[in-house]
Amino acid sequence: MNVLDSSGWLEYFADGPNAAHFTTPLTELDRLLVPSITLHEVYKSMLRQRGKQMAVEAIAAMKKGRVLPLDESLASKAAATSLELKLPMADSIIYEIQNRGVFEPKCARGCR
Repeated sequence: MNVLDSSGWLEYFADGPNAAHFTTPLTELDRLLVPSITLHEVYKSMLRQRGKQMAVEAIAAMKKGRVLPLDESLASKAAATSLELKLPMADSIIYEIQNRGVFEPKCARGCR
């Protein structure tokens, strides 16, 4: 499975110098997992930098993958991981999604 954090999505949407690295993971929609926290981060950033229309379009593209909500189990595990690895909240959530065995994760950006 493919999981990207918000920086990967933003690089892809901006067609930045590293955007090509994300093309394959983001176009394999049947393998794409989208943590709901990344929807928040990407929408906020796109809204601030590029306006509402681009933010809405970005979210629509992201929702083509399988959006994973933040449930109680994931929140608890991510909180423990955050403390253990000293990760920020969003990073610990994404880290836990990448490491859940049922998803057979593949980290497209590079796992910590």
